[in-house]
Amino acid sequence: MSLSLTEHLDSFVRRHNNRQLLFLPVATFLMALLIISFSLATTGAPVKLGMEFKGGTMISLTTDMPPDSLKEKYSTYPLTDVRQTGSRTVMQFGPMSNEEQLSLTKHVTDTYENVEIRQIGPVYGKDLQKQALKAVIFSFIGMAIVVFIIFRTFIPSLAVVISALSDIIIAAAFMNLAGIELSLGTVAALLMLIGYSVDSDILLTTRVLKRRGEVEENITNAMSTGITMTTTTLAALIVMYIVSTYSYFIIPSFSQINLLSDISIVLIFGLAADIMNTWLTNVSILRGYVQKEGRKVARRRRA
Repeated sequence: MSLSLTEHLDSFVRRHNNRQLLFLPVATFLMALLIISFSLATTGAPVKLGMEFKGGTMISLTTDMPPDSLKEKYSTYPLTDVRQTGSRTVMQFGPMSNEEQLSLTKHVTDTYENVEIRQIGPVYGKDLQKQALKAVIFSFIGMAIVVFIIFRTFIPSLAVVISALSDIIIAAAFMNLAGIELSLGTVAALLMLIGYSVDSDILLTTRVLKRRGEVEENITNAMSTGITMTTTTLAALIVMYIVSTYSYFIIPSFSQINLLSDISIVLIFGLAADIMNTWLTNVSILRGYVQKEGRKVARRRRA
C-alpha cells in the first residue's frame, strides 16, 4: 500500500510545478479556517468543548431503556448526550445547580443499578481550558525553536512550522465536522500530532538540504521512507479505533473506550492531512528554495 501510494505521489509531485502543488493544501487550510471561525462565532470556542472544559456530569448505568426514552425522561435536566457503550448506557449533562445535581443523583441511584457518576465543576473546567491552551501553545513554540536551531535557515524551518500548524488546524476543523468534542484525550492527540508532523518534515528537509544529488531524487528517497512511517502508524491507529469503538458488537460485555476512540480518529485524520502538507506543501517550498539558491550560485559563478 505504502509503495503504491509513494509511486503515485512521487509521480504527481514530479509532474506539477511548485505553485500547482500548493493549490490543494492552501484550499484545504482556508476551508478549515472557515470552519473553525464559524465555530468560534457560534459557540465561543474554535472546537466544541467537552465536559472536562465546560463542566458537567457524566452518569454511566445499566438499563434496558433505549436512549430516546432516557432523553425524554431527563429532558428537564441539561442533558447533552445519551449513548450506549456495550452493556452500559452513558448520559452526559451540562452544568447545573446544586439542587438539580442532588435531585438527579438521587433519582438515578434509586432507579438504576451499577451507577457511576463523574462530575466536573465549571470553574475547574475553565482552569483546565487555560492549562490545555498553554500546553498546545508552549509545545508548538518549543517545536518551532528546535526546528530553527536544527536547520538555521529561515525558509526551510518556516516550511516545517507551517506544515505542523496546518495539520493541527485541519484536525480541529475535522473535529467540528465530526462532532468530536475537545477533551483531555483530543488535546493529547493534537499534541502528538505536532510530533508526528515534525518527524516527517524533518526527514524531508534533512534529505533535501544535507544530501548531495538531484533534489527530485532526494525528495523521492525521503518520500519512500516517510510514507512507510506514516502508513504504518495509520494502520495501527485504524486498528485501535476499530477495537476501541466497535468491539462491543462482537463481545457485548466490552464497553466502548471513548478516550482511545477520540484520540485515534483525530490522529488518523491529522496524519492524513500531514501526508498532504508534508509531500505537497513542504516539498513545494523546499524545492522552490533549493532551485532559487541554485540559481544564485550559478549567477555568482558566471560573475
